[in-house]
Amino acid sequence: MHFLDRPASPLNRRQWAQWTAAACAVAASEAAAQSPAAPDSQRTLAVAQIADMSPGQQDVSRDFLVGSRAAWQDLNARGGIRGRSVQHITLETDGTSANLQAAWQAAQRQPGCVALSGCVGNAAAAGLVALQSSGGASPPLPLIAPWLHNAVSESEAETVFEVFPDHQVQITHAVKTLASMGVQQIGVIFATAQIKQQSQGYVAQAAQGMGLQTQILPLPGSGGAAAKQLSNPAQTILLFLGGTPELHDFASKLVTPAGRQCYVVALADVNLQVLAQMGGTAKGTSIIATQAVPLVTSSAPIVRAYRETLARLYDEPASPQGLAGFIAARYTAEVLGAISGPVTRVSVLSTLQRRTDVNVGGFSVAYQGKRRTNAYVTQSMLTPDGRIVG
Repeated sequence: MHFLDRPASPLNRRQWAQWTAAACAVAASEAAAQSPAAPDSQRTLAVAQIADMSPGQQDVSRDFLVGSRAAWQDLNARGGIRGRSVQHITLETDGTSANLQAAWQAAQRQPGCVALSGCVGNAAAAGLVALQSSGGASPPLPLIAPWLHNAVSESEAETVFEVFPDHQVQITHAVKTLASMGVQQIGVIFATAQIKQQSQGYVAQAAQGMGLQTQILPLPGSGGAAAKQLSNPAQTILLFLGGTPELHDFASKLVTPAGRQCYVVALADVNLQVLAQMGGTAKGTSIIATQAVPLVTSSAPIVRAYRETLARLYDEPASPQGLAGFIAARYTAEVLGAISGPVTRVSVLSTLQRRTDVNVGGFSVAYQGKRRTNAYVTQSMLTPDGRIVG
């Protein structure tokens, strides 16, 4: 587990990765030195972000983390929360449950830490939801804007506050878009058996509602006739559920007959920028990624702020995952700034549980009861010649 604080100067991706590797545990010792008995105006105000940097998740987590880091750095440069800087504590994990639990416990031990914000990717966020529900911390750290595939239950929503549309909403949007194009049948590929178990019901429900026929293709890695069916599917429209590495492996093996175009529709865990850098997408194949945030080319104030801050602080291209991390941090800051009294775990949790509608630069977060009532779902496309449109 890596325990990191934010850098003080602009970094490109390579420099940032080198810095984070060298800075492990520095913030932990500094935060531990703060006195919990100090007046509220003098106490360190901190938020923790847990990021899964395992090979299957790092393409999403890395951009998400850069977006959040940029938001907190920009906020502090503009005066922080009512004049108080916010310490952004980053805990990187390796994808194991033991490492995740250690990171969660480390965040709980920080006396100035008032929330978990923008925890990413899905496995880590889902694991944190389970840890929150175990009742092992009192008072609990609110879990704000996690990157989750599945919506939380009523009881989990007491301490977990969703901002981004889950897989069910994304799948419904993707299927609805395909149905509106006059598509009659699509092929569906699940990257793993676990994803198939989690999402097959959502796909079937959405397709049935749109009068769309689906054919579930074999799992990637299958041999014999199944492998041929995967590399040369009969359908021209394919729905892929999995991450960037799995999609790259699948798409690079597609065989598209001359004169035929194939479209692969993926969900928000796919990073088109990384996919374009990896190359190897089959000729005649376009990748359409359904995103959980506005388009990065949008004129919405939050998107403009993200692009401008990223350009100023980091040598990074804008990405939907980075925008999501930026939004997660800005939403958290809005919540903290709305608290009139002392900012503590209890006051942050109490404020969040009221679920007041918040507009973050044109990105609206609204609830009915404990359920989010709005969802931004957009789509971008990676063309066969490597251009990203949208």
